[in-house]
Amino acid sequence: MALPALWPHLKALIISLLAFAMAANAAEVERSVVQITVFGQQPRWDVPWQFGNVQRWSGSGFLIKGKKVMTNAHVAEWARQILIKRMGDSRPFLAKVAYVGSDCDLALLEVEDPRFYEGLEPLEIGDLPVVRSTVTTYGYPAGGEQISYTKGVVSRIELEPYVNIGNRSLLAVQTDAAINPGNSGGPVIQDDKVVGVAFQGQPGLENTGFFIPPNVMRHFLKDIEDGKYDGFPQAGIKLTDTFNPALRRELQLPDEEHGARIDAIVPDSTKEFLKIDDVVMQVGEYPVGSDGTITYKGNIVNMGMAVSEFQDGEKVPLVIWRDGKEMKIDLPVHVLKDDISTGNQYTLPRYFVYGGLVFTPLSRDYLNTLGRSWMESVSQDIIAELFYRRDMEPDKKRTEPVMLADVLSNPVNANFEIKGRVMVDKINGIRIDKLEDVIRAFESNTNAEHLIQFSPMNHLEGLDRAAADKANQDILQQFGIPSDRRL
Repeated sequence: MALPALWPHLKALIISLLAFAMAANAAEVERSVVQITVFGQQPRWDVPWQFGNVQRWSGSGFLIKGKKVMTNAHVAEWARQILIKRMGDSRPFLAKVAYVGSDCDLALLEVEDPRFYEGLEPLEIGDLPVVRSTVTTYGYPAGGEQISYTKGVVSRIELEPYVNIGNRSLLAVQTDAAINPGNSGGPVIQDDKVVGVAFQGQPGLENTGFFIPPNVMRHFLKDIEDGKYDGFPQAGIKLTDTFNPALRRELQLPDEEHGARIDAIVPDSTKEFLKIDDVVMQVGEYPVGSDGTITYKGNIVNMGMAVSEFQDGEKVPLVIWRDGKEMKIDLPVHVLKDDISTGNQYTLPRYFVYGGLVFTPLSRDYLNTLGRSWMESVSQDIIAELFYRRDMEPDKKRTEPVMLADVLSNPVNANFEIKGRVMVDKINGIRIDKLEDVIRAFESNTNAEHLIQFSPMNHLEGLDRAAADKANQDILQQFGIPSDRRL
């Protein structure tokens, strides 16, 4: 038979072989994707010695090198027990959390039973996919027993707020591939490699989901090489654009397209290297536009993306413009912790109980216990103290504002008009900057009365010192409080 006549048959055979190879590769990927079931309890920030009811939730994960299962932090956090099932295997394997990064919403799990790893191959991490390319998400949505996969197109790549932490933004990839509850932690695959971890949707938008890209995954894995997780550092500066011609002349900027002006600096350590009115021209290898953006692998993103590529304590090369000339600076960057209370926290809440008065730090977690409309139910001074004081009035900010969360009924506090949900200003004349100040103010007082002043109305309450000392242990026992403090 002549070659032209054979071509249709050869073409069909090649297509069949390619389809078979693709199906085989997909099957290999599927075997390394696991179903995760978690039984967990979250603490109560308004009753900080208690936990909520045990709840059950599900997620997905996948095997990576080093015999670790990668998933989302929000799948593993607050877990009491973690069970993992392999595809087509009814046996549940007990797992434990090895590392968790709440800011990047990634976690690694370990399974001690060696039978879990039999026949499984770790998935390889690939590169950042390009916009308009196709990806496939794998996972166990809605707690289903059978693995599911959906194809979608990469539609956008930019910095997005990570819901798990609540006050941090990192690079995220948007896709129209369905990402539903239970998909969390599952791999996003392109060319048989992991190019993302499914982690969150967008309320109000249909067919929109986000996944964590490879650069964030690799940063997390490099971070834990020393046996602990630090997080993603920030420069601690606020930038404004330099579009205004008069401003550019004032700053003596020669280029209309590059450079964003620093108008706020958060950490004191950064002030040793940078000044207000400095213009950031380049971060690492990335030129900075006059709107504070850089071009990262063809995507226009915020300059903070370049800083987040570095590890805690490393130095970021900067090119800045100061006093009419260019300067080069190696800026040490660190994971910022002074705003930790404005995000969701994943450590047990701190508290102190004395005379039936329950003191706990002001935080987003605490305010969330007041209901979805908490912004309407608390004073604006409390909101300002938590979210804005450090920027607007840094000389007045408190390290850890403290709330009187509740007043546990007892004769010693029967005359209290305030029953909780107010911020503490002073106790016995001592300004309350953090929870330890509350303890010090009570324990150092030798007067007959404790005087407690609340903000913002300067309302004053009194507590008999001897009676409170005597009643304290009985109150703890009456309300089932195991200890008067957790610090």
